Amino acid sequence: MAGHRIQIRGTVQGVGFRPWVYRLASRVGVVGRVRNDPRGVTIEAFGSQAILDRFTKELQRDTLPAAHIVELCETTIPDEDLDAFVIEPSGATGHRALSIPPDLATCEDCRKELLDRHDRRFGYAFTNCTACGPRFTIATGIPYDRAATTMSGFTMCAACQAEYDDVGDRRFHAQPNACPECGPALSLDRLDGQAPSEVNALAEAAALLSRGAVVAVKGLGGFHLACDASDGAAVRRLRERKHRDEKPFAVMVASLDAAHALAEISADEEALLTAAERPVVLLRGRQDAGLALEVSPDTALLGLFLPYTPLHHLLLDAVQRPLVMTSANVSDEPICYENREARQRLEGIADAILLHNREIAMRCDDSVSRVIAGTPTIMRRSRGFVPRPFYLSRPVARPVLACGAHLKNTFCIAMGDTAYFGPHIGDLETVAALDFFEEAIERMQTILEVRPDVVAHDLHPGYLSTRYAKTRDDVTLVGVQHHHAHVASLMAEHGIQGPVLGVAYDGTGFGEDGTSWGGEFLLCFAERYERLATFRPLRLAGGDLAMREVWRIGYALLHDAYDGAPPSDSISLLGDVRPSSIRLVKQMIERGLNAPQARGVGRFFDGFGALALGRARSTYEGQVAIAWDQVANESVSNAYPFEIDRMRTPWEVDLRPAVRAAVDDLGGAVHAGDVSARFHNALVAVTVELLEALWAERGDLPVALTGGVFQNAWLAGEIEAKISNKNRLLRHGEVPPGDGGIALGQALIADAILGDKG
Repeated sequence: MAGHRIQIRGTVQGVGFRPWVYRLASRVGVVGRVRNDPRGVTIEAFGSQAILDRFTKELQRDTLPAAHIVELCETTIPDEDLDAFVIEPSGATGHRALSIPPDLATCEDCRKELLDRHDRRFGYAFTNCTACGPRFTIATGIPYDRAATTMSGFTMCAACQAEYDDVGDRRFHAQPNACPECGPALSLDRLDGQAPSEVNALAEAAALLSRGAVVAVKGLGGFHLACDASDGAAVRRLRERKHRDEKPFAVMVASLDAAHALAEISADEEALLTAAERPVVLLRGRQDAGLALEVSPDTALLGLFLPYTPLHHLLLDAVQRPLVMTSANVSDEPICYENREARQRLEGIADAILLHNREIAMRCDDSVSRVIAGTPTIMRRSRGFVPRPFYLSRPVARPVLACGAHLKNTFCIAMGDTAYFGPHIGDLETVAALDFFEEAIERMQTILEVRPDVVAHDLHPGYLSTRYAKTRDDVTLVGVQHHHAHVASLMAEHGIQGPVLGVAYDGTGFGEDGTSWGGEFLLCFAERYERLATFRPLRLAGGDLAMREVWRIGYALLHDAYDGAPPSDSISLLGDVRPSSIRLVKQMIERGLNAPQARGVGRFFDGFGALALGRARSTYEGQVAIAWDQVANESVSNAYPFEIDRMRTPWEVDLRPAVRAAVDDLGGAVHAGDVSARFHNALVAVTVELLEALWAERGDLPVALTGGVFQNAWLAGEIEAKISNKNRLLRHGEVPPGDGGIALGQALIADAILGDKG
């Protein structure tokens, strides 16, 4: 007989991992014990060497879908004379890691019960077990048990209690366990002045949706606004009421087969759709899918996701059609998550609210993902992923709160060798968003039982996240450059300390030379960086206004490319913009009045797209850039010319030759798709040429591609295909490449800057 101690780290608490280990041990003939400990789970197993080897192999091979093993360490211990395998009480000493798992989609076992007329949970909208259901969004504290959740007010009936106590049952210690006799219940509120007409709230909600109504539906982390995705009039009403002009809506479908009918889906995309996290997945929609054009009016991309709660399964089954499922809010406000709040804020938007009496402790919006150049990538990390930790290759010396960016904000708390992202906050443009940001930080600090000693923030003094950081008392503040943070987040994801060559392409970020950065080649270490190359800046007349009126960026391209005197035929590309507006912008650029200089590659996407597509305005962030990407003709292989000035420090990329060539093409009736392809190919060529030159000068360093522009699959894929050393290329997967990922980088940079100080 032999003995092994197996220590496991990852998401292994609150997901039924110990009972699963118990059942596995019993099946293979191992005796011993399993217990939760402050850092995960510890197993002490005894048996023959062959049995122990099989046990360890199956632990890693056949683990629960809800569990996520990050590290498994095995050591030999003396044999003990035992005759059984037991689940021991959890250890309570030492640093306690966060034991709350993320919210997980309804498992197949619970889905079958939900649809089985002979099961006592048939049609019950709150069915769950240790492999699925609400976790983070109902947790009010740690340790994660029923008393520290919003289920504490529901006393389990005898049948549910027996399941909860039975180590052989899949509901053993499932904290939200409930049934129709003892658990939460649905209700329907009509907001259109009519009284509910049916006893069955779900059936009436389904009937309203079938008749073209907008219904708010309470989910795990907040409310959705739902309507029939095949009904153009219903989708238009939702857009008008929500004040969301053209930004695509996400669509929930009942099954994978239904998703295939609406979109082209690869094996990797299918894996994302069916994962336990159930993110919204961005896919290429089918033209003949039968969805209303109003769902996704100006892009071929379609955001699809599958049901992730029993309520969703029941609702989709009753309606028998795809449903728009978008955050229940007015644009730019946080998602509604409380019943009273929903009744107040959604009046005039929803016709009815399908709600329930299980409270949500923490609002948490849906996650969004996409396969980018063959890599499954999280673009918005929230429900299903939060608060799953990142394990750091170099522990931080003291707890750090990183406040994130201004747009797509997500904060991060790092402590020891773990880092935790908070839920997606969104753009910090309103008081309500700032309140949510502060509330979420406070809750995460409470759950983690930590008050950070260090607060990291962006260098931009006007960001609300920066202003919040400066209100914190008794902390050390560390300002972090935006693009350095982008690169460091990718370094952390891959466990690299540096140096790396970072390529940070995005729309904007506060630069230390007085310009707005976003086309940066950086030599990055954890604590410092050196700027090696950048792009020639454009003047953005009107500042942030130019991001909405993108013709201003198009004109800035023309003004710069033609030395202030663009030919009249190029001005005609600006479409119906009034001559007086063009003259005003010309004066602003030439005088430098409210016309800051910007180097962001995202702004070149906006400017070229505005000229070639005749798109003078953008109704949401990234709209023109996305359209410019999607129109590209992938069969075109040639690129527009460019120049690189290596006499400057840093080197400077000059795209003025590309602008003039594009204007010539457009004047010669070359299709916009060919122009887009040549623009994309020019950016690929610029990036590859600079990387090859920097490798020759600085050595064969890893290259980190980061920033929101690298959500562009063509750009990422073609750079990878054309560089000489593909094995040195790092791209995002678990950490968003856009601003939703930079908080992790901020935390690690702040800790590295302080070193042993602080």
